[in-house]
Amino acid sequence: MVAAIQARTRGVSQTEEYVPTHTVSQPDPQWYLAKMRDLYERDPQLLDPSWRAYFATETAPPQLRAKRPAIPEGAIEGSAPEQAAPASSMKAPEVPASVTPPTLDIEEAEHAHPTPPAAPVVSVTRSDLPPAPPAAVAEATSPYTRLAHGRAAFTRSHGAPAQDELHILKSAARATAKHMEASLSIPTATSQRQIPAKLLIENRALINAHLARTVGGKVSFTHLIGYALVEALCEMPDLNVRYTLEGGKPAVEQLAHIGFGLAIDVADTQGNHSLKVPVIHDADTLTFSEFVDAYQDLVARARNATLTTADFQGASVTLTNPGTLGTTTSVPRLMVGQGLIIGVGATDYPAEFRGVSPKRLASLGIGKTMYFSSTYDHRIIQGAASGRLLGLVDAKLSGRDGFYERVFTSLHVPARPYSWEADYEYDPNREKGKPARIAELIHAYRSRGHLAADTDPLAYRVRRHPDLDIASYGLSVWDLDRPFPTGGFGGSDQMLLRDILTRLHDTYTRTVGIEYMHIQDPEQRAWVQHRIERPYKAPSPEAQRHILDTLIRAEAFEEFLQTKFMGQKRFSLEGGESLIPLLDHILADSARTGIHEVVIGMAHRGRLNVLANIAGKSYAQIFDEFEGNYMPNSVQGSGDVKYHLGTWGVYSLDDGLATKVYMGANPSHLEAADGVLEGIVRAKQEALGDPDLPIIPILIHGDAAFIGQGVVQETFNLSQLEGYKTGGTIHIIVNNQIGFTTGPTQGRSTGYATDLAKGLQIPILHVNADDPEAVIRCAHLAFEYRNAFHKDVIIDMVCYRRRGHNEGDDPSMTQPVMYSLIDRIPSTRAVYIRGLVGRGQLTEDEARQSIAQYEAELGRILDETRAGGASSVSEVNPGSRTHDPALTAGVGEAGESRDEEWTMPESQMPGIGMMIGWTSAAPAEQLRRIGRAHVRFPDGFEPHPKLRQLCERRLEMALGNKPIDWGFAELLAFGTLLMEGTGVRLSGEDVARATFVQRHAVLHDASNGREFTPLRFLTENQARFDVWNSPLSEYGVLAFDYGYSLESPETLTIWEAQFGDFANGAQTVIDEFVCSAEQKWGQRSSLVMLLPHGYEGQGPDHSSARIERYLQLAAQDNMWIVQPSTPANYFHMLRNQAYKRPRKPLIAFTPKQLLRLSAAASHIDEFTSGSFQPVIGDTTITDPSAVTRVLLCTGRLYYDLAKERAHRGDTSTAIIRLEQLYPLPEAELAEALAQYPNATVTWVQDEPRNQGAWPHLALNLFPSLGRPVRLVSRPESATTAAGRASLHKEQAATLIAQAFEG
Repeated sequence: MVAAIQARTRGVSQTEEYVPTHTVSQPDPQWYLAKMRDLYERDPQLLDPSWRAYFATETAPPQLRAKRPAIPEGAIEGSAPEQAAPASSMKAPEVPASVTPPTLDIEEAEHAHPTPPAAPVVSVTRSDLPPAPPAAVAEATSPYTRLAHGRAAFTRSHGAPAQDELHILKSAARATAKHMEASLSIPTATSQRQIPAKLLIENRALINAHLARTVGGKVSFTHLIGYALVEALCEMPDLNVRYTLEGGKPAVEQLAHIGFGLAIDVADTQGNHSLKVPVIHDADTLTFSEFVDAYQDLVARARNATLTTADFQGASVTLTNPGTLGTTTSVPRLMVGQGLIIGVGATDYPAEFRGVSPKRLASLGIGKTMYFSSTYDHRIIQGAASGRLLGLVDAKLSGRDGFYERVFTSLHVPARPYSWEADYEYDPNREKGKPARIAELIHAYRSRGHLAADTDPLAYRVRRHPDLDIASYGLSVWDLDRPFPTGGFGGSDQMLLRDILTRLHDTYTRTVGIEYMHIQDPEQRAWVQHRIERPYKAPSPEAQRHILDTLIRAEAFEEFLQTKFMGQKRFSLEGGESLIPLLDHILADSARTGIHEVVIGMAHRGRLNVLANIAGKSYAQIFDEFEGNYMPNSVQGSGDVKYHLGTWGVYSLDDGLATKVYMGANPSHLEAADGVLEGIVRAKQEALGDPDLPIIPILIHGDAAFIGQGVVQETFNLSQLEGYKTGGTIHIIVNNQIGFTTGPTQGRSTGYATDLAKGLQIPILHVNADDPEAVIRCAHLAFEYRNAFHKDVIIDMVCYRRRGHNEGDDPSMTQPVMYSLIDRIPSTRAVYIRGLVGRGQLTEDEARQSIAQYEAELGRILDETRAGGASSVSEVNPGSRTHDPALTAGVGEAGESRDEEWTMPESQMPGIGMMIGWTSAAPAEQLRRIGRAHVRFPDGFEPHPKLRQLCERRLEMALGNKPIDWGFAELLAFGTLLMEGTGVRLSGEDVARATFVQRHAVLHDASNGREFTPLRFLTENQARFDVWNSPLSEYGVLAFDYGYSLESPETLTIWEAQFGDFANGAQTVIDEFVCSAEQKWGQRSSLVMLLPHGYEGQGPDHSSARIERYLQLAAQDNMWIVQPSTPANYFHMLRNQAYKRPRKPLIAFTPKQLLRLSAAASHIDEFTSGSFQPVIGDTTITDPSAVTRVLLCTGRLYYDLAKERAHRGDTSTAIIRLEQLYPLPEAELAEALAQYPNATVTWVQDEPRNQGAWPHLALNLFPSLGRPVRLVSRPESATTAAGRASLHKEQAATLIAQAFEG
């Protein structure tokens, strides 16, 4: 690259295929530029302002360069010949220059450049601008130059004959040829069609889910394909024919019914396979369910050898499905007596998309496809008709003619099928001032030295900043050997200038750039300076060997996967392998200093490498997952892709010191796991109870996501908040200088990806990943800083990405310059080995031997994995210090699975936090104690007068003298849990007082603001009660509380949204964790989400908590969704959630108007007895037989309906409240309705028709009632609620009236 740049400065580009010669009409301007530059260097005032501006900004970033002034034509033509070489002497290279091939080992072309070229100089003065793309420092690489490296196709052959050869067929080969030749008596032709399988896959899943809950059995793809073929032939009867001879004359026999031949592969007891083709007779007369029954009957009898001769007769069409064996397409042989045979290929993504991530596939609308072939008797069927038949089958399987509706109807599936839709410079005075200027120089290096640091492994550049130039301080080379006062720099009071500069350079401008002078605390700045401004000391040989070993393991792991599993996505760490020794040394420091646990969160880039080489996940297990097999102890539910899975283990040093390692699971949504991991760590720290916080969170980011994803800043904002801090997080940015295909110039407005984090006043360490020893120094510094100050710290590890975003992506299409550089540079391992060999600390043979030994071990594990599964191989990774207990230690009956191989973190075991013999009712004495606690103020504490009155009312409620309102019912639930030993964590915006002023869990002294929390003073041994007002953030806070709930099953963890729809800002957490983590990762949570909901005229943004969204996410018993309408039911709900197992998230839609509605209060008896009611019947009805109308509703609306009923004096209407929306309370609702056999049923909801609970209930609950259900709701709406108060009132009145009119 340097040679190319140097060539550019001479006016000749080595990377261009064609360089034009200069003629009189096309003059060479280089001599004129040289002349003007010479004048500028002598005295800039000799030139006009435009030329001065041009030369002054020549080395600035492209955004700041001045335009080159025009060159006068006469100046060029009239120039002296000696100032420019003759035009004829400047000719293009005869052949394109070759691109240096990748260097992956330690060999270097030492004499490639006999004359060292001048280094490119880059100004870093404007560090506030985003980095310029690589094209600013390197000419674009012509694609034609790559042709020079092409190789003819024959070079890939092995053992091919040099000349043509002829071989006579013998034995079985000859017999096979004769049989095939005989089959040519039937003149056949074949049509083929590729058919999308998306709807086939999705609708089959719907069918089988229904069957699993009802009659059992499964519908296969072949069932659906076969019946679609039958329907298609019914619509094209001219193809249901066979060729015959009538009186010796050719004839076509038109068949009245379809004989459907089915090719079945049957194996006998000896394992010999044979093909049988029985027939479903009159298949056109069968419904789909009948067709399936007939199909299954034939298959069963074929395998039981009970088929009769008749079963093989009468076929007019045959279906064969070699796709079950993975065959993509085939041309099957047509049997005599048939006119048509259909072949079905494998269902898979098109080959060009198999390397695309699932998320990307979904966003592009790319689904799996299958090939169909139609081989037909060309004597009676023509190609056009065959093609139309396949088109008709395509239409049916694509759901374009109601095919799936008919199938669903036949099977009585109570759901609508999916339908087809189409889818970023000496005088005495001067000498006196030099000591002050030395101080300025030192300060400049401390503040801006990082700008000149060599942190980019891709390009060699000399970064220039005027503040780092000694001439700017009136110093020169003559001062180098003169002593100057240093102010304590480097631990000395006085040093020679050269020693000062040497120390400054070693500390601030080598391969580490440190930003810390923005920290305002002088103690922290001095702490950093004391540790980094020391003389350089190389690591010991043992430490260097260990660094090399970790690099070898990291790189060999990726090379091995690339070779053995070519094309499979793994989001490799190649180019960033220094991450492995970085993490290894943090873990080693943790083990030596008594850190209890290290908790790691990261996205997909390099995750498999970290799982294997750091977190201790078995190579065998990873290879098994590449083979498509998942060990029983590695995943529960439907699972997830291998680069999303987590693990845990114990990291041990040779001397026996150890620390735990936990790596959380993550989704593809970048940075979504940040808050979750912080919550997990907070819960672990509170359980440990050590004030030194010896559990360290590590978050690993990508450079683009770090600055691009807002949740990163939300999580940073939590880091020093009392309710959310974890004692400091070590952030590691794997800065490969690109985000998918977008570079920094387009991806951020800052010089560094870390610039926004400076507001937290934390150190930022930029380090060149090709210097693993510097990376290790940063690791030690970050670890020590975190433990000393309990603050976050950032390591920005600048590296590159050797391959594309994934292994199927070609990055050279969008980053040709960057990847021409990457293709030429050696790996980090090769760079480090070259340095060790050069210093005589390692021989080349030793390095190669170590790599070969490691790769052989990987090969052995892979071979054994393929032969007998992961359980047949070694349980410990070669060279890894982490032991993965998931491979060796079963938890038996303590686990959530009976499988003894299944292990999980202790917090995920079902017995943790469980209360035996619990009830949701509470003793009256506990309620009275809670009431008294609210009036037992500390000495000298004077609450606000209104709050004193509130507390006195709460005492009356607890004594049973007044009905209990919503706010106190909640506090009663919390207090009783606390006295029973169950902790409560309440978090969210303004939760201490509550948005609607009903909670007042924390009281404030009216004179001095002191705080008093009554629920913390109930009993001596009560559990912990925390109420935390969160920042104005949903995404990061909900993620944090979700993570806390994972790790603290003995705590009722609650997150409350200020308004229910504010949870929209945390939708990623809801989708990727709350509703699906158990299914993907076997990860249980008992998080409570309180979402205020109610239509009270507050407009579109404060009315609806979007009930319909949560119900859409509800499946497989993954959540508990409730909308309680009474304080007592809310009380029982919270206590239920604290104790019931297995743990599930609770989505509770809480009221606003009901908080102070006297009709919505509950009597104390409802708290001391009873339980949570999924359905609340109508206790006001005295004569059920007289009821002609039943209104079903939820929440606040009940009280409006009851008020209207009383106003009308209506005794024929019963109102039933549906308190639990999921799981559906079918039995309870049926029981409540059974009292009113003569009544019509109406569902009444506040929400518009297309929102609320109606869509879910109409699809999943109401069909089971056995009677029609009328809907009364607001009309369909694109928004949630009316914004005009008049329209809201009008809609509310209409809704109530309609409810009583039906």
